[in-house]
Amino acid sequence: MTTSTTAESSTTSPLLDLQALVVAIRRRRRFWCSLALLGLLAGAVVAVLRPAPPSAVAKVLVAHQEDQPNDTGTLIRTDVELLRTTRIADKALKSLNSPELPQDFIRDYRATGLTNNLLQIDATGDSDEEAVARVKALADAFIADHVRRMQDAAKAEAKALRDQRDRMRGDLARVNESIGGRKPESDPQGSADIESLFARRAELTSRIADFDQRAEEASMGAPRIIAGTQIVDAPRAVEHSLPMAALTNAAIGSVLGLVIGLAVAAVGSVVRDRPVLRREIAVNLGASVIAELRRAPHRSAGLWHPRRTRTERERLIATLVHTVRGSAESVSLLELGCARGTSVIALDLARALAEEGPVVVVDGLPALERANRGRKAGGPDVVSVDRAATVPRQVRRLGVGSVAPGTAWTGLQDLGTQTVLVVRAGHGSSAWLHTVARQLADLLVPVIGVVLIDPDPRDRTDGTLWDGLHTALRGHNERLARQDGTGRLLTEPPSWPVRVPDSDQEAR
Repeated sequence: MTTSTTAESSTTSPLLDLQALVVAIRRRRRFWCSLALLGLLAGAVVAVLRPAPPSAVAKVLVAHQEDQPNDTGTLIRTDVELLRTTRIADKALKSLNSPELPQDFIRDYRATGLTNNLLQIDATGDSDEEAVARVKALADAFIADHVRRMQDAAKAEAKALRDQRDRMRGDLARVNESIGGRKPESDPQGSADIESLFARRAELTSRIADFDQRAEEASMGAPRIIAGTQIVDAPRAVEHSLPMAALTNAAIGSVLGLVIGLAVAAVGSVVRDRPVLRREIAVNLGASVIAELRRAPHRSAGLWHPRRTRTERERLIATLVHTVRGSAESVSLLELGCARGTSVIALDLARALAEEGPVVVVDGLPALERANRGRKAGGPDVVSVDRAATVPRQVRRLGVGSVAPGTAWTGLQDLGTQTVLVVRAGHGSSAWLHTVARQLADLLVPVIGVVLIDPDPRDRTDGTLWDGLHTALRGHNERLARQDGTGRLLTEPPSWPVRVPDSDQEAR
C-alpha cells in the first residue's frame, strides 16, 4: 500500500458519504426497528395503565364590542388567557363550593379559540359528573365576567358622554344669561355681539343633543353584548375509547421510537466510522474484494441452507480454490469479526484442495476446533501452530488466524506467507483496517484478496482497488526483491500499475 495512493483516495473521498451512511443505518435496522416496537408497546401500555381521566367540553359564543371582520384572532386569544386567570378559577370554585386552590384548578382545564367568537372549554375531574359541573361553572364564570366587563365599559363611556353634555349645558346657561342681560341696541357693534351669542347658543344646543344621543347609544350596547355571549354547546362528558387511545398512543410511541432509533443509528455510524461498502473496505485494506458471502456461515452448507446460500458458498469456495491453487507458497485465512465463519470456510476450502493433494490446516483459531467437531471422517488434518513446523514441505498448508484487536502480529507469518482476509462488513473501524494493512505489509505478508462476509445486498460499489495480485505493495515488493537471487533488497522496487476505484487513471 503506497502513501500516494492512500493520500489520493483520502482527498477524493467526501467528508460525509451519504451512501455509506444510508447503508450503515439500514444494516442496523434491527436496532431502530426494536426501538420502534418498544415505543409501540410502551405507548399501548401507558394507555392501559394510565387511562385518560374523565373530561367534559363546552363551547361558548363570545360577543365583543370591538368585533371587526378583519380581526386576526387577538380578541379570542385574550379571552383564552382571561379564562386561565385565578379570578375566573376562583369564581368557578366558589360556585362549586370546592376548597381547591385556584392555582391548582387552572391545571385541570384549558381553553381553545376555535374562531374569532367561539371558545371551547375542556376540563377534567374525578368523574364525568364532576367534569361536566366544572365546565359549566367555568363557562358561567367567564360569561358573567365578560358581561360585567362589557357593562362596565358601556357605563363608563355613557357617563363620560353625559359629563361632557352637562358641561355644555352649563356653557349654554351662561350664554342664555348673557343674551337675557343685554338690551336692544341699534348700533352695529351691539347687533353683531347679539348675533354671535345666538350662534353660540345654537351650536351648544346641537352638541348637547348629539351627546345625549351618543350616551343613549353607548348604554344600549350592553344588552347586545349580554344577549350575544352565551353557551351554544351545552357541557357534556367526552367519551374515551380505550382501544382507540391505546392505538393512538402506540402509533405515537412507534413513530417516536423510530425517529430516535434512526437518529442514534446515524450518529453511531458516523462516530464509529466502520466501513460497510466494498469500495471503502478495499481502499482501507489496500486489497481487492474477490468474493462475498451474504450470510456468515455457522456450519457447512447442507439441505437446511437456502439454495441461494449454498450457491454463494460453492462460488466462494471455487473462487478461493482458484486463488490458492496458483500460489506456490502457503496461504492463510485471517478473519476480522467472523471467526466461526472463517473456520468453516477454511475446512471447506481444505476439503476442496485435498482432491489435488494432501492438505493440512494450521489452527490459529479456537473456533476452528469447534467447527471441526462432528464433521465427516476423511476430512483435512488440523494441527496447532506449534506443530506446523513438523508438516512436510510437499504437503500444502492452509493457515487460519485472526487480525482482530489484540492479535499477536509476529505469529501470522507462521500461518502463511500470503493471506486472504475474511472480513465482516461493518465490524472493523477504518483506523483498524489501516492498521491491519500496515502490519501485514511490515511482516511481508501480501494480501491476495478479501472475502467480504455479510455485505449489503444493495451494494453496487466497485471493490477492485488493484488489478491482479499486486496488493500490499510494500511487503510484496520487498519480498520479491529478496527472492531476486541476490538476497538483497533492490534499490528501486518494481512499479506495479495501480487502479484507483471509480477512476480510469493509473498511478505508478
